Amino acid sequence: MQISIITIFPEYFDSPLRLGVTGRAIERGLVDVEAIDLRTWGRGVHRQVDDSPFGGGPGMVLMPEPLAEALDTVAGAHRVLLTPGGAPLSQDHLDRWAQLHHLALVCGRYEGVDERIAEHMIDEEVSLGDYVIAGGEAAALVVIEGVVRLIPDVVGNAESIERESFREGTIEEPHYTRPAVFRGWEVPEVLRSGDHGRIEEWRREQREQRTAARRPDLG
Repeated sequence: MQISIITIFPEYFDSPLRLGVTGRAIERGLVDVEAIDLRTWGRGVHRQVDDSPFGGGPGMVLMPEPLAEALDTVAGAHRVLLTPGGAPLSQDHLDRWAQLHHLALVCGRYEGVDERIAEHMIDEEVSLGDYVIAGGEAAALVVIEGVVRLIPDVVGNAESIERESFREGTIEEPHYTRPAVFRGWEVPEVLRSGDHGRIEEWRREQREQRTAARRPDLG
């Protein structure tokens, strides 16, 4: 799989892409990730990529020309704009994108991108949530890790992916490990019983109860 990132800060990704699940997947040749510097197509001696908005107002807007030329280099990719105004990122997005051959992530900045680019050269707009951060680079890292771990053979135990949160419209049950008693706090007896039927029933009940209490919107 190929993942391309269009950004004004390609160096932002240098260290994170070498670490953890993503770093191992890149080393094994399961995914190729490239950071494309938008300023390559910037205008003038300062490689300008932003300008004042028509109609006035605060902030700057990413200009259409540099961004269009950068997007031309990833023709054929599924192009996703990371912006606060997009649809909330979900597991369904990640599942679908993990099936792609080429995914291109466009990191929004400033007040956003020229709407003509969003309308004519972007396939989807996605947001991490109902808040604003400085740019789409952090969101791109979230998407990359969420997608890469779904690529076959990246995660050692595929069952862990099949059983995790949001797969059945619920969040995961609580988990415990040794020791059985820590500072007087005990692991639930059912998990130590060896009765796999009871354990699975307990886990199902916990998923339902946690989802109802913490994420009733999933019900």
